[in-house]
Amino acid sequence: MSGHWLAELDGRRITVDVPASSANLGAGYDCLGVALELMNRVELEVRGWSRGDIELTVDGEGSGELTDDRENRFVQGLEAALVAGRGALPDGVGWRISMHNRIPLARGLGSSAAATVAGVVAANALMGDPLDRETLLRIATGIEGHPDNAAAALLGGFVVSASTADGVEAVRFDIPRDLRVVLFIPELRLSTAAMRKALPKSVPLADAVANLGAVGVGVAGLAAGRTDLLARMTVDRLHEPYRAKVFPQLPRLVAAAREAGALGACLSGAGSTVMAFVDSMTGITRVEGAFAAAAADTDLEGRILVVEPRNAGARVVSAA
Repeated sequence: MSGHWLAELDGRRITVDVPASSANLGAGYDCLGVALELMNRVELEVRGWSRGDIELTVDGEGSGELTDDRENRFVQGLEAALVAGRGALPDGVGWRISMHNRIPLARGLGSSAAATVAGVVAANALMGDPLDRETLLRIATGIEGHPDNAAAALLGGFVVSASTADGVEAVRFDIPRDLRVVLFIPELRLSTAAMRKALPKSVPLADAVANLGAVGVGVAGLAAGRTDLLARMTVDRLHEPYRAKVFPQLPRLVAAAREAGALGACLSGAGSTVMAFVDSMTGITRVEGAFAAAAADTDLEGRILVVEPRNAGARVVSAA
């Protein structure tokens, strides 16, 4: 460790806020995402002489569950970005990490991506911000496997993203001002890996065409402030019908929100959270009631949360 640039940062502290995110948004499988005003805060301290130890404390979501090793997604993002920016890390460097988590785990709200993005943003701050947003997103996507949640968590707002041979393309724009999201967050956990196994290897051409049209119209509509077109964008034919076999309460919850007047409703990511877009207090109240009734009818325990979309992505709160 002696002489390494990290030795000079022993005791340095970085605090990062990072938002939850919802991916897919119905028809936009693996390419659409939106950041949500549901935040995790991560505090990092460099421990230059710790023999590589990682000390992790967690309060809130994930307490007692998250690993305190280099498989932790925050640590993966942190160390991958440091290597990308400055080269190999010394064996002796360790980290003291404190997480204050509001994003539920395994509920389709981007908890893994939030941790990864917090790590790459913290690393960039430690190095003096040498990496641009495109590089940070590429690193985070390499860890996550797909860019939808990572792009929303990093950039904020509504994001269209895709992996390419050269990296990741991501285009963001602000969310229409009055839009709100009503979340039904079940106690049921659904892993992304398990929910992907529920998907077929091929789908009917008519379903693929329907989704392409829904995404094209929905994205253009949102960019133009046409929130009414969420009704079409959030109707999916590529993944939700198959995931409903694993999560049979899904169709009832989505239908209940739509019948209550939601602008659109869909599964959030791989679930189990179901989300509904609204643009008025009356809409919020009606959808909350509809979610509660549908959950009771299907014996699904959970909680309802109303959040704003967040136009700001992950940010450094303090550096000392």
